[in-house]
Amino acid sequence: MRARVVVALTFLFLSKIAIVYVPIVYKKAVDSLSLAGDDILLVVPIGVITAYGLARVTSLGFSEARDAIFARVGQRAVRTVALQVFCHLHQLSLRFHLERQTGGLSRVIERGNRAIELLLRISLFNLIPTVIELTLVFGILWYMLDAVIACITLATVVVYIAYTMTVTEWRIRFRRQMNEADTGANTRAIDSLLNFETVKYFGTEGHEARRYDERLKSYEDAAVKSNVSLAALNFGQAAIISVGITLVMLVSAGGIVSGTMTVGDFVLANTYLMQLYQPLNLFGFVYREIKQAFIDIEQMFQVLASEAEITDKPDAKHLVVKDAVIQFEGVGFGYDERRPILKDVNLSVPRGHKVAVVGPSGVGKSTLARLLYRFYDVDRGRVMIDGQDVRDVTQESLRAAIGIVPQDTVLFNDTISYNIAYGRPGATEKEVHEAARLAHIHEFIVGLPDGYDTMVGERGLKLSGGEKQRVAIARTILKNPKILIFDEATSALDTHTERAIQQNLGDLAKGRTTLIIAHRLSTVIDADQILVLESSGIVERGHHADLLERGGPYAGMWRRQEASVEAH
Repeated sequence: MRARVVVALTFLFLSKIAIVYVPIVYKKAVDSLSLAGDDILLVVPIGVITAYGLARVTSLGFSEARDAIFARVGQRAVRTVALQVFCHLHQLSLRFHLERQTGGLSRVIERGNRAIELLLRISLFNLIPTVIELTLVFGILWYMLDAVIACITLATVVVYIAYTMTVTEWRIRFRRQMNEADTGANTRAIDSLLNFETVKYFGTEGHEARRYDERLKSYEDAAVKSNVSLAALNFGQAAIISVGITLVMLVSAGGIVSGTMTVGDFVLANTYLMQLYQPLNLFGFVYREIKQAFIDIEQMFQVLASEAEITDKPDAKHLVVKDAVIQFEGVGFGYDERRPILKDVNLSVPRGHKVAVVGPSGVGKSTLARLLYRFYDVDRGRVMIDGQDVRDVTQESLRAAIGIVPQDTVLFNDTISYNIAYGRPGATEKEVHEAARLAHIHEFIVGLPDGYDTMVGERGLKLSGGEKQRVAIARTILKNPKILIFDEATSALDTHTERAIQQNLGDLAKGRTTLIIAHRLSTVIDADQILVLESSGIVERGHHADLLERGGPYAGMWRRQEASVEAH
């Protein structure tokens, strides 16, 4: 990449030398036509005009070669930064992703990547060339023509640049407003489309359209102000160049009258200033784009600046799992320090045992799974696997040892085969099919028109709840973890499907240390131990039959659920 940059800069410099030489050849042609006799006219102008054409072609050739050489550099930079942002987003905590707005975040990243490519291109191909060309032109005008003309040209350039920078600074606020409105509109659009069914359920298409239009109107207003101010900027720039050209022409015309300059000199001065107008006009564009690009990149860098809440310790070791014993010791935790969720929780899941945690909603049952996965760190106490504090081991090794079947299985918008193989990327087709058989979904899959190549749709919406759960089970079977978590794995299913899935889960849990988080008590009656979790902590623990005999909170929950089933 460095070699490409050096070659591109070399071609850039050569193209500018060629383009600066063009007006000089043009001047010679004009002088030849003005002064030469008929005999020379047939030779000299033809040679000069040919040289003029060659100079233009040479400049263009070097410019195109420069672009071709540098293309991979720009794209590699975009690729590198995009990958860095992507990896960083995956390193950020669950808290960040629960609070983020997907639509707005994707637009921020998109604009940031585009801005990086733009900055590279315009800084190397517009800003630097403009400076080189201005320096060369000023020197040539001073040497070949007149100091006054050179100074007028320099003054025109300085005033033009100062005006451009001043007005552009004023216009930047409109760009910020446009970005904010654009991000907001995209966020609302994505959020509404992700909740398409909910919108239809409540017939709120008009409401969603109005909310979206509010953001679009903000963008429209900011865009109009930006375009109007752009017109004012363009007019001012054109006026400055026109004044400069007029002054140069007046001085040149005076030189011709006094005999100190030729017609070719007049053409040379005018051509140079006209030729400078293009890079100067580009400078105005470049400065605006650079300022706007910095605004776009600023937002993406804010994402990169977000620090991961959960990180590995410098001396973190690889988790060594032998017996797969899970322990929560005096665990206290709250998503908000003002509202603790778990209070002094103590539980242990021995090797190969199945322990269930039940209780009302909102008491922190699913939080236990998140703490075990180390999506969050405990506020007090510690979570251990085989006596190793999860905060002292690498997150990669920790999560590799745990498999989960969640309540809401979200699949990738890809094939069934890909989603099952996600449990162990690189698994063979035979291993994927075997995992599907063990999850009792193979026959269903082969019965589909496209079989394992069937696309599941966004978030797996083309599959039913039971089918998605079986895919999740197959995925976890393929991962083959030492520890299993069933997080309300069947609560979203109907009774018939739940019983079928429950058998699959039972087969999966055999010989593995298993933590079950459940709302339906019928799914945990075979657990080795059941813990009843309430807002005050664990209030009961024991086997199903023992807890019913005690007549405590668990027995009360059982009676209510049984009554609910009978009522239906």
